[in-house]
Amino acid sequence: MGFDRSMALASSALTALVPLAILSSAVLTNVVHYDAAERIVRRYNLTGQGAEAVNSLFSSGGTATSVGVFGIVFLIISVLSFTRTSQRLFEQAWDLTPLSVRNTRNGLWWILLLGGYTAVTGWLYAVLGQGPLELVATVCEVPVTAAFLVCSGRLLSAQRITWPDLLPFGLTAALLSAAYTVGGKIYLPRLFNSYASRYGSVGAVFAMISALFAAMLIIVGSAALGREVSDELTRIRHGDRPSDNEVRRQWDSVVEHARSRWRTAREQVSQRRTGETDNG
Repeated sequence: MGFDRSMALASSALTALVPLAILSSAVLTNVVHYDAAERIVRRYNLTGQGAEAVNSLFSSGGTATSVGVFGIVFLIISVLSFTRTSQRLFEQAWDLTPLSVRNTRNGLWWILLLGGYTAVTGWLYAVLGQGPLELVATVCEVPVTAAFLVCSGRLLSAQRITWPDLLPFGLTAALLSAAYTVGGKIYLPRLFNSYASRYGSVGAVFAMISALFAAMLIIVGSAALGREVSDELTRIRHGDRPSDNEVRRQWDSVVEHARSRWRTAREQVSQRRTGETDNG
């Protein structure tokens, strides 16, 4: 379930964010110097074939980029599809009634929020992104990401999830995302280069979907964990707690399970040693 939801989010994000990045690059280039490919290459220190694949995917090669009516319609549909996929994550995690297209207005507001979050984090890395791992910028990004995720839950759930209930999810996802960002600085250049050497420019797409899947898996897992933590905190605030007998029964069950696993491991080791002795 979690893997399916993560892949759906990653696929939807790819089909929405890549065209949006290309369009933003084409439009903003006339106002300020903005190149989506250059930002990605610098953010993850891509070199060689990985950098070439990203430049080939996002750059227009110096030609004028025109956007027709059908292109804009496709972009809007892709972006709204991404918002509804993200919306279903919160609805399923918190057992809410699906709203689907009835929550489109909040979905549009969320897209603007996503754009603002992208701009703020980009500014953080431009100002504080020093060193090979950019640890200062990553640490400063944590509260920004937590606030963005909590606001995302409020908007995409149509305010049906309260701020306190979303806080454990936001903090968990922000911390895990920061750790993933640091690890991505080391692993992603190798991933892009590997896929680019095998598949050429389309390898950048395969690398991006892999990176997005890992990021969305963090979000999905954090949503499930955040819901459980929120429910537990609510029970504690209300004074609900299991009886002493129930706690003791659960503890005995955990101990017995651990002992059973230990006995099984000892038997496997003993059998392996016996087999090695017989072979010898």
